[in-house]
Amino acid sequence: MTRSAPPGDIAMDVRAPLRRPVLVPVHGGRATSTVSRSEQPSARAARPVDLEVSIPAYNEAGRLPRTLERTVEFLAQQPWSARLVVVDNGSSDGTADVVRAHIRTSGSKVPVELVGCARPGKGAAVRRALLHSRARFVGFFDADLATPVETLSIAMQHLEAGAAAVVGSRYTAGAQFVHAQPASRRLGGAAFRLMTRSLVKGVQDTQCGFKFFERAAIVPALVSCRTSGFAFDVELLRHLQEAGLDIVEVPVAWSHASGSSFSPLKDGMSAFRTVLQLQRCAIGRAS
Repeated sequence: MTRSAPPGDIAMDVRAPLRRPVLVPVHGGRATSTVSRSEQPSARAARPVDLEVSIPAYNEAGRLPRTLERTVEFLAQQPWSARLVVVDNGSSDGTADVVRAHIRTSGSKVPVELVGCARPGKGAAVRRALLHSRARFVGFFDADLATPVETLSIAMQHLEAGAAAVVGSRYTAGAQFVHAQPASRRLGGAAFRLMTRSLVKGVQDTQCGFKFFERAAIVPALVSCRTSGFAFDVELLRHLQEAGLDIVEVPVAWSHASGSSFSPLKDGMSAFRTVLQLQRCAIGRAS
């Protein structure tokens, strides 16, 4: 069962008017990273902030400059404090150099940090960032800013109101595609959503690259996750529901961007196999 959040509690004006969010109730080989250890500050030593935003990055040197500039500019204008962390997931295109250059020239409006993750996979990069954070709220979005950074305002309102998880959705009521995906990606995505419905009940879109959490609530789920690839989101959300936590799904104005490191054949097939394994595990526990 899916029920809507109370009407009128949160307004959204990102590119186009979108409808209110949906509250989903619970149901029961790459190159070695060039980031040195000295560039990975201790979480305890970092200045405490309200929100830590992580961007998993694999060969994102071309898109990161614009993303970093827009994100820092937005975060600097918010009433809550924030830190931006880029997780270099073994890039070979100078991604780390781009982040270092930004840190040298951007001033101190919003702290920006660079950390490395030697284990391949988006899930591994996200897990590494979130587990090492000490912020009250944590989360991630993709380096292409397919979901407008302004959506963070809505996520923070829900988190400060007590939500454990806020996830962007391209398929809940009010969402829209500003720039649609290629037909092959849409077809694969539809099949993947059908497969995940039995694992994460009520969530229309497990794969949108925009997810934020109350850190204390998500740590046990992160520790339990074993998936390191693109199906990481499915396992993480399933653990949250199994722990009795509600997931707030907010509509987004999503834009497809070319140049993604995601391979429909390699990464897509791997994600499908992982979901099948998760389904078998779920059936085994239920029997």
